[in-house]
Amino acid sequence: MHGKRSGLAALLLLLSSTGWASEPSPPLVREWRYLMRLEATTLAFLPRAGVGEDAGFLQVEPTFILDGGPELGLNLGAPVRFRLWDGDGGGARVRREDWDTLSDWGQLVRGLKFGSDDAPLGVWFGPLEEHRLLSGHLVRRYSHRTNPDYHPVGGLLTGTLGPVYVEAFTSDALGARLMGGELSLDVEHLFFGPPEQPGRYTLGFSAVHDWGLAGGRAPSVTLAHVDATVGLLVRSDRAVHLVAGWGGRPGEGGAWGAVVGAGMDTRAERLHLRLRLEARRQQGGFRQGFFGADYELARFQAVGPAVVPLAEVSFPEGYSAFGEAEVKWDAVSYGGLRRHLRLSLGVEAFTWGRADVDGRVAMQFFERALDVALKGLAVGAGKPGARYLGAAEVRWRFLGGTLYAMGTGGTLLFPTSEGTLRPGAFASVGLGVDHAR
Repeated sequence: MHGKRSGLAALLLLLSSTGWASEPSPPLVREWRYLMRLEATTLAFLPRAGVGEDAGFLQVEPTFILDGGPELGLNLGAPVRFRLWDGDGGGARVRREDWDTLSDWGQLVRGLKFGSDDAPLGVWFGPLEEHRLLSGHLVRRYSHRTNPDYHPVGGLLTGTLGPVYVEAFTSDALGARLMGGELSLDVEHLFFGPPEQPGRYTLGFSAVHDWGLAGGRAPSVTLAHVDATVGLLVRSDRAVHLVAGWGGRPGEGGAWGAVVGAGMDTRAERLHLRLRLEARRQQGGFRQGFFGADYELARFQAVGPAVVPLAEVSFPEGYSAFGEAEVKWDAVSYGGLRRHLRLSLGVEAFTWGRADVDGRVAMQFFERALDVALKGLAVGAGKPGARYLGAAEVRWRFLGGTLYAMGTGGTLLFPTSEGTLRPGAFASVGLGVDHAR
């Protein structure tokens, strides 16, 4: 089933992705608000596993946010890294890998939206984090900046016309990279007119193509998928549905997959819970969630002992079980301390011994003065050549909340010109200040 999108809205202060409605809303009264922020930190790239660069930077990161209400928003800013030490810097004062392609300049746009959740047409630009294309059977939990030297801006278009809902996206608005869309047809609306609760019976078709020409060259690939959804319970605050689908790689015989599953969504004042459970069948070079959390690295080198791009890997035949949980909770605990929790976890286990896990958790403590975030990725666990990445971030606000200290650290993989992945790590500490009106 489809509905109003909210996954991207949690990324930044005003970055709510646009949604749809059967009728346009009344005109809104414009009320402008803004936020200005400046962060100054030291950043170090460190060797890992005995290889990698050793470089230090002074990172200055300005941000400007202009909020014009539900229909209009703008968020500009990007980190600028001034070199402090590095034997391979070539004399460049600013880290050139951050700005050496047209796509890298897209990082200046952190959010640009036109339209609202009640509009039949919406446009959004910004970073894609844990992105899902409607059914999620082609694009699921996808992040387009997993490559630390590639900083594109993504784009999203949503629209509704009668019983048809369309969503299209690009991972790089300034380069020829991942592009796709999904069309969802509300069958009940088509035959019986607008239903009280849309999305009870839907048919969907999605297709995604990677041109492979930006962010480093890699083989192109095209995937397509069809889905049917039946809503067992569809209400404004709760939904339970069943889904079945089939997909493949056009022009490549024997590369296909099938899926059946169920999902539940619950939305209350302080709790939003989303659960998915699916059984999948894969054959040849196709799998559900092909464009996932690891894709921006796997497009150069897939998990495994061989140095082969994901598009050229013949995925083993077999079955898998996929589960996903998303929890957003905001409540007042005992003692009067407010706590906020955002948890996202995806797990897929394959019958031939492989397991993939992608998880993120963010919490706030002490009247929202302390923010703690953790994320981790394990791909191919249980097999040779498995890939593991992790990161953590802590922010502490003081002096009335306008000033804060922050620290981050984690592991990285840098694609090389030879098509391999070079391991590395990073650590950063510093201060930030913001002002809102």
